[in-house]
Amino acid sequence: MKRCLPIALLLFLICWPGIYGQEKPNFIFILTDDQSYGLMGCTGNGIVGTPNLDRLAQDGILFTNAHITSAICTPSRMSILLSQFERRHGVNFNSGTSASKEAWTQSYPMVMRNAGYFTGWIGKNHAPVGPGGYDSGLMEKSFDYWYAGHGHLTFYPKERHEIFKNARSDTQIEIIGEGLNDFLDTNGQRLKGALRFLEARPKGRPFMLSLNFNLPHTAGTSSMEQREGDDEIYKSYYRDRQLPLPENYVAKKDISTPKLPGNLLMVENRQSSYAYVDTPEKVREIYTRQLQAMTGIDRLVGDLRQKLKTLELEKNTIIIFTSDHGLFMGEQGLGGKALCYEKTTHVPLILMDPRLPKRARGKRTDALVQSIDIAPTMLTMADIPIPDTFQGKSLSSLIHGGKKELRDFIFTENLWSTHFGNPRCEAVQDKEWKYIRYYKNNNFQVSKKMELAKQLGLDSSKFLYGVHDSDMLVYRDYIESPLQGEPPVHEELYNLREDPGELHNKAGRPEYAEILQKLRAAWALAIREARGTGDPQVLRYTVESRLEAKGAMTPK
Repeated sequence: MKRCLPIALLLFLICWPGIYGQEKPNFIFILTDDQSYGLMGCTGNGIVGTPNLDRLAQDGILFTNAHITSAICTPSRMSILLSQFERRHGVNFNSGTSASKEAWTQSYPMVMRNAGYFTGWIGKNHAPVGPGGYDSGLMEKSFDYWYAGHGHLTFYPKERHEIFKNARSDTQIEIIGEGLNDFLDTNGQRLKGALRFLEARPKGRPFMLSLNFNLPHTAGTSSMEQREGDDEIYKSYYRDRQLPLPENYVAKKDISTPKLPGNLLMVENRQSSYAYVDTPEKVREIYTRQLQAMTGIDRLVGDLRQKLKTLELEKNTIIIFTSDHGLFMGEQGLGGKALCYEKTTHVPLILMDPRLPKRARGKRTDALVQSIDIAPTMLTMADIPIPDTFQGKSLSSLIHGGKKELRDFIFTENLWSTHFGNPRCEAVQDKEWKYIRYYKNNNFQVSKKMELAKQLGLDSSKFLYGVHDSDMLVYRDYIESPLQGEPPVHEELYNLREDPGELHNKAGRPEYAEILQKLRAAWALAIREARGTGDPQVLRYTVESRLEAKGAMTPK
């Protein structure tokens, strides 16, 4: 018996690593901005150089059929944080809406922090939280480490956000890289300006770090200036070749038959949101900058993995990489986002878990998954109970090979209809078919509001960005009215296998009536599941409440 004791003790220690080491895995969640699915080598782009992201996919799992819930920054990012559809959380883009403190306690960063994780947030924040929105200070106080700016960062964040003033670098990706190193390496250089709840991560305590880029978003790439101190990546890369135009690209002067009827997407607003790619010259320049940004992000991912290896963290750190939505680049004469087409909803999703056996790595799955699945996946891997408020599903069964599918259909929506003439729409799709329905666009009155504000010499943003209580009532009606029987004014049906570009609408053809009816029924179930029960825990904030949150005097 005495000779067996050391073996038994050794087995016990191996099975319970928490005694001498860290038991739970670390997480690094990387979120890019406006990155469509096909902007990496591993997702089919033969031009861009993304060897580190491609290696990440080879070492992990690439989900080839991942979709966001809403194709616009704020609701999409809030959906990831809360694992809820916008119809449930109620936070819209530039609408004066903000997640309440109660809702925020059920976000994945707060749940993981309360479960013992050391948490950090670096880069961009576009999720308003608390009674003053971005000015409430609640986001900053919710993390052990904060090195981020609210809203757009631009390519040179020092010129927009005080927190980055003391960074050694000037460009966005490299500044985020400095924050990354500061968070990971407790013995490295301390960044001035970063907010720390604790000076350093306690030894052996697992961490959850969120890296958030404002790239390849055009707000970031359009501000690239090829300055003398910029890395060569952002000056000359991809400029030695004639880049191809996007498939199905239509220049503005050549648009004869608009993709959507004029009573859904107003011509003048279609043109204004299309201006950045309305000519072949413009689209090639934007595409060049996107590729440059992706190569810069790729280099950061490579540096990150090397840093993890140097710090002996690579064997227990899970990396997740995705985007908040895609972006139209002139395909079919469309620009921007906020629609339910594949170009805007289909995003890359890579999950790399170094603890998985080699036979489970390097796989691709076309299972239907969504951005709201990321938070429950992380909690499951961390052995943390999933809040009842979550609407997503853990990807664990797909990762470990237990299941091939999580759901039969996915649901996407656009409720951002406060300005720019965006149509409200919803979509449901399986692996073969997609059904999109549109509602009456009441935003023609927005153009009148803008013109009235201009005539009166007023700030048009007060008419556009939801500072009026009436706008909030309209938004709530947008959430509820389809559930109460509001009919669609336009429908689309696409065969995604035969027509991945969604060029040929089959909704009006009698031979597809049965398929159309099937997807209408699927929509009716999906929208109710997306809405959930109870009222959204969403706050209404105005210019005055933001001033009050800052401690300023409310103007009379």
